[in-house]
Amino acid sequence: MLQFLERTQCEARMLVPDTYVRSGAVVSRLVGGEMLVVPVRGGVGDLASIYSFNEAGTLIWEALARPISLEALVDSIEREFMVSRDQAVQDVVAFLSDIFSEGLLVIVNAAEESEGTDGMGIMEPGMISS
Repeated sequence: MLQFLERTQCEARMLVPDTYVRSGAVVSRLVGGEMLVVPVRGGVGDLASIYSFNEAGTLIWEALARPISLEALVDSIEREFMVSRDQAVQDVVAFLSDIFSEGLLVIVNAAEESEGTDGMGIMEPGMISS
């Protein structure tokens, strides 16, 4: 089931499918308490595009090692940082939108089961219009 969530900061609408997972075209390491993420392009790390995540971003990134729902990510942020549900939703959607636009996130949509992908349709950046 697909939902529409409104990202109030940018007044944009984002299609939010069931499940997310981090892109396989990146490498990441926890260094000094910060998660560093480097995209790999053409078999080489793109050192001009190194991303550093804060504690909340690191928690989400680590959870994205396996396919996970928006609801589960929101639950984790709400629990760990003791914020309201609305604030957790807003923060998680903003983070997912940002990393998706940078090519760091893959959206796995269980609704596309019928397309012969063993139950998982994968959408890469550029396949969703906002």
